[in-house]
Amino acid sequence: MNEIRDAILADQLDALGGLAVPESYRAVLVRKDEQDMFVGLPTKEKDPRKSLHVEEVPTPELGPGEAIVAVMASSVNYNTVWTSIFEPVSTFGFLERYGRVSELTKRHDLPYHVVGSDLAGVVLRVGPGVNKWKPGDEVVAHCLSVELEDPAGHDDTMMDPQQRIWGFETNFGGLAELALVKSNQLMPKPAHLSWEEAASPGLVNSTAYRQLVSKNGADMKQGDVVLIWGASGGLGSYATQMALNGGAIPVCVVSSPEKAEIVRRMGADLVIDRSAEGYQFWRDEDTQDPKEWQRFGKKIRELTGGEDVDIVFEHPGRETFGASVYVAKKGGTIITCASTTGYMHEYDNRYLWMNLKKILSSHFANYKEAWEANRLIDRGLIHPTLSKVYPMEQVGQAALDVHRNAHQGKVGVLTLAPEEGLGVKDAEKRAKHIEAINRFRGV
Repeated sequence: MNEIRDAILADQLDALGGLAVPESYRAVLVRKDEQDMFVGLPTKEKDPRKSLHVEEVPTPELGPGEAIVAVMASSVNYNTVWTSIFEPVSTFGFLERYGRVSELTKRHDLPYHVVGSDLAGVVLRVGPGVNKWKPGDEVVAHCLSVELEDPAGHDDTMMDPQQRIWGFETNFGGLAELALVKSNQLMPKPAHLSWEEAASPGLVNSTAYRQLVSKNGADMKQGDVVLIWGASGGLGSYATQMALNGGAIPVCVVSSPEKAEIVRRMGADLVIDRSAEGYQFWRDEDTQDPKEWQRFGKKIRELTGGEDVDIVFEHPGRETFGASVYVAKKGGTIITCASTTGYMHEYDNRYLWMNLKKILSSHFANYKEAWEANRLIDRGLIHPTLSKVYPMEQVGQAALDVHRNAHQGKVGVLTLAPEEGLGVKDAEKRAKHIEAINRFRGV
């Protein structure tokens, strides 16, 4: 592994095809025999530092249509938090089901789960049938793993019955020194970004693109008023940029003055600090307060000059969903994914049904959407929102930051890269965008 890292750091990428693939590598994982370790604890008391381990694991067999990537950096997404606290279910059930698909997929059903749904690195080996990529290619990976043997997947791969999220519903994820991916997960690494910067957008940038921009999502147009929950977070920070780039009018909801300042630096003018406003959408655990929805809607109209929102970019879920349905305009759209505050949504259907509003669901992105989202990064139209970077040994703390919402934007993790700032190939383009690339750093 040291030879591989040294060759990448020395930019001797052509040599990688001649180096042996290590028999084992270091990876961040959860263990099957610990999947009940948090039973009985409230969600917020479940600590990823106790369940995420860095261990040496065997390198998986390389199959047709696959690639092994030397991972220089990765990042933490909320699905890593879910995996680490075994909520809403243990991911070992996903691995068991995937293992029953074929002889090849049995590799994934193991007593440990290597996690992570982002990476930036260099292709080390490709399997039979891979023609687009070769050893030495600098890449990032999106997290759609799909078999594509069913006709349903050929119109939109997210509709394939064997669609899974790599590193969450499959094994051998990106928080590791090596990763196993399907070749149709690979995309070119933006040359003006460092390894950790390039690794951070993948999942959330692609998710935001499909959810907000794609015809498979809200199909945002110029002039749309878009309410964005958690506008400085992993998903929201990309949705905010896409709204601004697309000529829409984002109304950014954040939870502190510091987060409000971040979204203003991105160019957003209409910002609601929900902590300062003191919104309490729930009177108690079982009862919502419609008067707070009304107060929230009034604040939005104050900011927009009397307009309600065309699109609600929803991902918190239970805590905010009733308010989201209420504040959308007549005929408006609530586009939802994730549900990080709870999956059991409640809303007053009168405000939906009598006002012809639409609730749409969105889940990650197909290859085309992920490619287009990555292209926006490469063109310097969308920028990474990386705020902090941890070494792999401290991934538990990185996941805890995300679990407790003690972070801004994205939290990165160095795997093979020995330090931050490496991997930049286009210094001129980087200099042009350096202020935007760094605007989340250290916040």
